[in-house]
Amino acid sequence: MLHIAQTALTLGCVYSLVALALFLSYRVLDIADLTTDGCFVFGMALSVSAAAAGHPLLGILLAVIGGGCAGYVTAFLQTRLGVPSILAGIVTNTGLYTVNLMTMGWSANVSLLKQTTVFTMVRDLGIFGSWYQFAVVFCASVLGMLFMRWFLRTRLGLSIRATGDNLDMVSASSINPKFTIAVGLILANCFTGLCGGLVGQMQKSADINAGTGIVVIGLASLIIGETVIGGRKSIKRNIVACLVGNIIYRFIYALILQTRILPIECLKLMTAVIVALAIAAPTIKENLATKARERKESAL
Repeated sequence: MLHIAQTALTLGCVYSLVALALFLSYRVLDIADLTTDGCFVFGMALSVSAAAAGHPLLGILLAVIGGGCAGYVTAFLQTRLGVPSILAGIVTNTGLYTVNLMTMGWSANVSLLKQTTVFTMVRDLGIFGSWYQFAVVFCASVLGMLFMRWFLRTRLGLSIRATGDNLDMVSASSINPKFTIAVGLILANCFTGLCGGLVGQMQKSADINAGTGIVVIGLASLIIGETVIGGRKSIKRNIVACLVGNIIYRFIYALILQTRILPIECLKLMTAVIVALAIAAPTIKENLATKARERKESAL
């Protein structure tokens, strides 16, 4: 049971960075950014390739920068060329497939066997014992949440929030919505690239198909967290929901794998069911509350 908790907490923390990215693009900017899948693999490919060359810390930095570059391409297509946001993400995501292959030396996967990573560096310190992976990703997750909370309170962050709330009002003011959208998408994909870089070094490999479904799982985790935390919606609550939702999702996944309630062949179906329920949870909750209110009124 301890191993399940350790695994769920570790994966929940590292993938909360993707949920933070989707929170910024989907919740704050109100843009469905589909760059996430390819950007995640891009960060992973850059990180693992740099670590294989003996530069694990540089690999994490390159993953962040690479993610930001992917976000800029999507923003450029959307704001300068007039491509709809969904199509802009799809176009960038498609192009990143070839870029990712090129980054990994035209190989579908790259391994880091017996190579130094940021995780082995922390492990060799001997401070955290078997929890060294959790320590690294927990620090990254907390720092990411603190940075996001601070950034969204700055003048630029408030401008980005205003852009997502009312684009027409922002366009009529002195704020340039093209700039705020570009900054928002670049920052969001920096978080996605960072997540891919950490995951790649944590599992000591990069795979061209590793990002499949990341955007859906990240969005589902965000909605799970928002549903569980509930209460008055605020930036602080939504940021915390990114972490809480991912941990809950990973606990559910780990428990089903451990107890083997479903055969291994049904994992994809199980994932689809969890994601569908998570996304539909607010609507289901609202419908149940409406029916309960109607029954109460009819009883009176």
